[in-house]
Amino acid sequence: MDRVAALGDSITAGSPLWDPDPAVRRRIGPALDERSQWQWWAARAHPELELRNCGVYGERAEEIERRLEASVAGAGALVVQGGINDVAQGRPVEDAAAALRRMVRRGRSLGLAVALADVLPWNNGWPAAGPEIRRLNELVRAIGAEERVPVRFHDTLEDPERPGRMREDWTEDGDHPSVEGYRRLGELAFRLPSG
Repeated sequence: MDRVAALGDSITAGSPLWDPDPAVRRRIGPALDERSQWQWWAARAHPELELRNCGVYGERAEEIERRLEASVAGAGALVVQGGINDVAQGRPVEDAAAALRRMVRRGRSLGLAVALADVLPWNNGWPAAGPEIRRLNELVRAIGAEERVPVRFHDTLEDPERPGRMREDWTEDGDHPSVEGYRRLGELAFRLPSG
């Protein structure tokens, strides 16, 4: 079985209805739903994979980067996701992109197959955050092209009728995907990167 480390923020964690941390799951209470994570759906679509959820709510890209070494222990592949908290906190998207690039390069230097997730549409941040998300996603796509790693996620949940936002049934709270949104990410967007 191939082990994939999914490293990121609350989108990787499965917020708002799931979290890899048992203490957070207890706080979620009766609304808890393990299907509220793209990894759950990806594992069903790819039973040969073991997906490890290494998401932490609220972290910026450089905070995610600090957890890379521990998160990838024993893994053969890495999916890197992050950057929306940098946008939300008014941090330079260039810094977030630099941290994402370092994670991609570090993963590859460890012999891992690597994929990169771009930033999802953010309904609650629209329209103010739109330009920064677009800019960061341009940088992420450039990293993917330059480092030869696949980039996915944003377009899978962008509402074609309302650019810059997720369709209402694809978001739980305007910040994170709904179970249906996570299903789309896990079944439609996720692909195991090649080595």
